[in-house]
Amino acid sequence: MIDLSALREKPTLSGEHVRLVPVSEEHADDFYASMRDEEVRRLTGTHRRFGYAEIRRWCATRAEQLDRVDLAIIERPTGRFVGELALNDIDADNESAAYRIALSAIEFTGQGLGKEATRLVLEYAFDHLGLHRVWLDVYAFNMRAIAVYRACGFSVEGRLRDALLWEGRRHDALIMAVLESDYRKAAG
Repeated sequence: MIDLSALREKPTLSGEHVRLVPVSEEHADDFYASMRDEEVRRLTGTHRRFGYAEIRRWCATRAEQLDRVDLAIIERPTGRFVGELALNDIDADNESAAYRIALSAIEFTGQGLGKEATRLVLEYAFDHLGLHRVWLDVYAFNMRAIAVYRACGFSVEGRLRDALLWEGRRHDALIMAVLESDYRKAAG
């Protein structure tokens, strides 16, 4: 059974290379800068340009959200903001939630930060929230992210054809999910 009360207290999760902390107004400047990075926008399929006041307000209201968890990814030991992630679209009846993660710049890829952050969130999702399934969508051209998700136990469940139109080209999105049993095998 899923424990929705756990969503009231936003967790801080620590690993060897990253610390995940609740998104708050203090992360607005970094979050805004990441949303202006063109490669981050492409990888996340973000067409809309958000204003600073909108980002600041969004960051400031994350703690109030009782149906999701939004966490900033902080690099250890530097304390540098390297991205953010969320468990959202939580379906208590089916013990399922959506997952998304975005590193704030390409310079942070390839260092294992996203993989460690994903593993920390999956541990929280399965051990503390009581979820059975965590799913995501990822654009088929994002091979690096797909490899990370596979390493964390995710499997491809389907394909959304031509889901993203970016600079005149259409791209498929993959639906991937990890069940608690898959996660236990991958973490094994």
